[in-house]
Amino acid sequence: MTVIHFLIVYDGRARRLLEARPFDDADEAATAYGLAERQHLGQSDIEIVLIGADSLETIRRTHGHHFGMGGPGIRLPELAGT
Repeated sequence: MTVIHFLIVYDGRARRLLEARPFDDADEAATAYGLAERQHLGQSDIEIVLIGADSLETIRRTHGHHFGMGGPGIRLPELAGT
């Protein structure tokens, strides 16, 4: 099973996905995660997660609250096109 790492940045207050990036390389994903943490330091409404999964379908099942919420933002179909 191939694991893809997904960096997800979610704004809980606005209820929208700010960023969703897939990574094949775990080290690159961890670096991007650290940068996102620093970028949003002190912003308690921002949730930053790094998820490893075999597919976007798995991510949708396990972290569905990050996708398809109201308001503008990145939707799951847009992430699938990356």
